[in-house]
Amino acid sequence: MKNCVIIGGGIIGLCSAYYLLNEGCHVTIVDQGYMDAGASHVNAGYISPSHFISLASPGVISKSMKWLLNSSSPLYVKPRLDLDFFKWSLAFKRSAIPSKVEASIPVLKHISLLGRDLYEDLKQSEDLKFHYERKGLLMCYKTEQVGEEEWEVGKRGIQEGFEVKHLSKKEVDVLEPHVNLDIKGAVYYSCDAHMTPHDFMKEMISYLKTKGVMFYKNETVKPLEVSNGVIQRVITDKQTLIADEVILAAGSWSPGITKKLGINIPLQAGKGYRIDVQKKTGISYPAILCEARVAVTPMDGFTRFAGTMELSGINHDIIPKRVEAIANAAQNYYKGLEINKEAKNAAQCGLRPCTPDGLPYIGKSSKCKNLTIATGHAMMGWSLGPATGKLVAEIILNKKTTLNVQPFSPDRRF
Repeated sequence: MKNCVIIGGGIIGLCSAYYLLNEGCHVTIVDQGYMDAGASHVNAGYISPSHFISLASPGVISKSMKWLLNSSSPLYVKPRLDLDFFKWSLAFKRSAIPSKVEASIPVLKHISLLGRDLYEDLKQSEDLKFHYERKGLLMCYKTEQVGEEEWEVGKRGIQEGFEVKHLSKKEVDVLEPHVNLDIKGAVYYSCDAHMTPHDFMKEMISYLKTKGVMFYKNETVKPLEVSNGVIQRVITDKQTLIADEVILAAGSWSPGITKKLGINIPLQAGKGYRIDVQKKTGISYPAILCEARVAVTPMDGFTRFAGTMELSGINHDIIPKRVEAIANAAQNYYKGLEINKEAKNAAQCGLRPCTPDGLPYIGKSSKCKNLTIATGHAMMGWSLGPATGKLVAEIILNKKTTLNVQPFSPDRRF
């Protein structure tokens, strides 16, 4: 039985614990917080094979130039002197070329489909009880230009084997009869599903506890001790833990740990916001409001409006303008929708770890034999949680991995 210590109690850490537990490992999870907030709790809850185009794409570069310094825009970069951010930006630009984006499409597609299938396996296993609906995703647009752009992606989705339809406004109204959508149409992906994240997190934590997983919350991990390429001990500000294998799933905080080991994993925290509307909205289908890049999810008992990408370093500061931008976009697309001041004041944010090429880091570095890195999932962390957890377990147990993990190597160059 391998003794595994997981650093990080988000969706990636919990799913890694689940699959390691199934392989007979003894698992301990250490988290710097109380495991009740952050990106794993405030995300849109999408399981989205439709997102097979990397964040690092030429389209994002061209659009972002007019958004960068606008604090209300879908993408905002806070001006700051930060060498790591400068290096990451250069690597992002080098990754955002057609050939690299093309090469990443099958990689993202296969890991996304694996993630969705594993969520459905979890649902059928009855180990956990959680909200899960497979109703697809509407990419709603207001302008013909954006509609054409989305349909180009949709047509590529069809080539990849997905069922994708280009719907008129009337066809969308049939799916959403209880709302008044001010749009020209939508591209509909039937492959996607959605969930209520914090409910799943509570269920998973409860299940893991009943199976003997140890949880240590509000503990900060100090620099890892390494001898001959092997981590000897995991030391926190409260205790020392002995481990055969260490899994680093600390999200945006991961580079702070790997740097001390001489492992460079370029990563930037991409802040996302969410507003929850508790009253009935009539919305029944998940949607992305394309021009505003706002995600809409009908969750268990409420509707969530989430979005924006803010590159401003590691902090949880709420910029009111960005919250207002999400609320205004939602009310602009859904006529008659009201997001009150109370809901906006209760907005929260989470930090999504973004790699330069849009692919996560999953695997071991050549510089440390018993460290498995699992981070860098950006906006896809929720979608890829189970797939990453399963791959982590297979790597640690020296099994043939379900997917080729080479594209996710922490040692890859940009």
